[in-house]
Amino acid sequence: MTHYILARLLMLVPVLLGMSLLVFVVMSLIPGDPALAILGPYATDENLARLRAELNLDQPAPERYLLWLADLLRGDLGDSVTLERPVIDEIAERLGPTLLLAGTALGMGTCLGLAGGMAAALCYQRWPDRLLTLLVLLGISTPSFWLALLLMLTFAVGLGWLPVSGMLPAYGAGGPFEVLRHLALPALSLALVVAGVVARLARSATLDLLGEPFVRMARPVG
Repeated sequence: MTHYILARLLMLVPVLLGMSLLVFVVMSLIPGDPALAILGPYATDENLARLRAELNLDQPAPERYLLWLADLLRGDLGDSVTLERPVIDEIAERLGPTLLLAGTALGMGTCLGLAGGMAAALCYQRWPDRLLTLLVLLGISTPSFWLALLLMLTFAVGLGWLPVSGMLPAYGAGGPFEVLRHLALPALSLALVVAGVVARLARSATLDLLGEPFVRMARPVG
């Protein structure tokens, strides 16, 4: 098992290198001068040359890639052009809410999927099974962004029960309850897609388990 995990981790190295090279090539093919875009059309040639040197834009493409890869391995993601702040600071500032949303959606989706999948298996080939199978198919097929829009129109715009965006109220103090209110709609829109996948796997696994000989023997005894 250890060798399998190590082999999989080693396979990630060429994949990540290939992805980084693809991103670099695509960004390099974008037309325009990055230095001119940052400084504006009224920048002097001296300022443009200085900024190109700071960003290594005056170097050949292979050398630029190696320099960029070295900075990436050190955790230096550069500065944001629009926000004029280090990119790593922007990511760190939003990492907490992102992990909270992802963890909540994953937990909700797993619980809903396990419950729905096992219920469908226990009612195999009856109307609850068919209904849950249809809901699972809808959950897998529905894009999460479209589902989020429907939830916003229903519960935020139409009924006014939940906020549309943000993590806390714009005005006034906010506590855990307000965080949950703001988290409900985005977490639910992501969780329903996860629930569809988990329910499908749970139903199949439960049906396989119910077909085992020891389960069939235990039924008459019970």
